[in-house]
Amino acid sequence: MDLQILPLAVTMMAGPQIVAAVILVTTARPVRVSSAFLLGVAVATAVGVAVARGIFALLGRAVTPGQPSDRGSAAIIVQLVLVGLLVLVAVKNLVRRESVEPPKWLGSLMDAGPLRALRTGLLVILLMPSDIMVMLTVGAHLEQHRAGLAEALPFIGATVLIAALPLLLYLVFRRRARRAMPRLREWLNTHSWVVNVAACLLFIVLILTP
Repeated sequence: MDLQILPLAVTMMAGPQIVAAVILVTTARPVRVSSAFLLGVAVATAVGVAVARGIFALLGRAVTPGQPSDRGSAAIIVQLVLVGLLVLVAVKNLVRRESVEPPKWLGSLMDAGPLRALRTGLLVILLMPSDIMVMLTVGAHLEQHRAGLAEALPFIGATVLIAALPLLLYLVFRRRARRAMPRLREWLNTHSWVVNVAACLLFIVLILTP
């Protein structure tokens, strides 16, 4: 897979997704619960990319991203629309930063078991608009280059690795992580607008980078 696609894995987990991963590490059974969450993320990402590639395979190359010099392609229009929407979302989060609150379902994850964590991993990928856009981008890239789903494995692996960072830090640092993760969780809850704006800006850069 083109290395330009791999950074999109960062956007996949930017926002409530990584906050959920941090919260699950602070539960009573962090390893089991977080492992179930990672499984959900892996399955959802793989399914999402497969469906996205299938969509573009049905629609044909007319809507897949063209060469950077092909300014008349439909993909350029789609990219500009996406950039415009992301700018609006970033500005909205910046203007309303004092009142922006994390989704209520994040708070309920403190009591989550493995099954709830698995379901969260699935839904936090498949229902997030930003993740849907990323997976559509990856699917279009695969179709454009006539690549199979195996080519998407580095992207899927990178997404799961980023989702696993809170758990990996917990396993490596244990005591320090137990003290730090709750503070990180609280910071992310009170500064969710920062995460949202950063995710939008990152995705804009990735879209506009040839």
